[in-house]
Amino acid sequence: MTPSAELDLKACRDFAVRLALDAGAVLRAYFGGPLAVETKSSEIDPVTDADRASEHLIVERLRLHFPEHAILAEESGHQEGSHFTWLVDPLDGTVNFAHSLPHYAVSIALYEGRVGLVGVVYEPERDELFWAVRGQGAWLQRRREQRLYRLHVSPARRLRECIIATGFHYLRETLDRNNIAEFSEIVMRAQGIRRAGSAALDLAYVAAGRLDGYWEYYMSPWDIGAGGLIVQEAGGVLRTVEGGTWDPWQTSTVASGPALMPAFLEALRRAREQ
Repeated sequence: MTPSAELDLKACRDFAVRLALDAGAVLRAYFGGPLAVETKSSEIDPVTDADRASEHLIVERLRLHFPEHAILAEESGHQEGSHFTWLVDPLDGTVNFAHSLPHYAVSIALYEGRVGLVGVVYEPERDELFWAVRGQGAWLQRRREQRLYRLHVSPARRLRECIIATGFHYLRETLDRNNIAEFSEIVMRAQGIRRAGSAALDLAYVAAGRLDGYWEYYMSPWDIGAGGLIVQEAGGVLRTVEGGTWDPWQTSTVASGPALMPAFLEALRRAREQ
């Protein structure tokens, strides 16, 4: 049975959009104020009361409207359900948020197995809403302008003409693949490199052509599920660093337009072999 036979994907998108907007309003209420901050996997991996408040809102509404679906959320973990799974990052960019740096997002995606159906990334401070439905393209709604734009990835072919984004895992001090060699290779070959602190927004920006590419190791499905689908629906390509088939449960992600991907993967291969 096809997903559309079981679900109204437009209704799921509308629901996810409303969830993201409401969660974004929760985050804006906390932003810049006093926060209760704890740490998780390491002393540089924070979680705040804003993360938890946003996730509580999202998860409770998902339980109410889709009680049979599974949920995989950053703070509360996995909740069993059907072959449909909601991937929830209530605050992607927590380090930025905790330092009052206005670059963070809410990320919500619906997957059937390893296949993305709906993806929504909302950036509250700029009031920009990125979304995609499988087979229906990727879109940016600039809510302050009340305008809707169809997204297309960059046509760039050469790293020298590209801005590339990446990130580093919280456990980078102990990981063999800490991304330092890859960073050193790409920074010498690209026009520019950025480390902005939100994988969801990095991917949304690749879809919008603001960034030409993105790579990172050890991301969680909730970080990249929505953004990955948005890239695909904007005409982009996703691979693992080794060039393999991508889904949000893989241990690495490379995203770009199709013209850039061969050179991008080759540069990453050279870095790994040094």
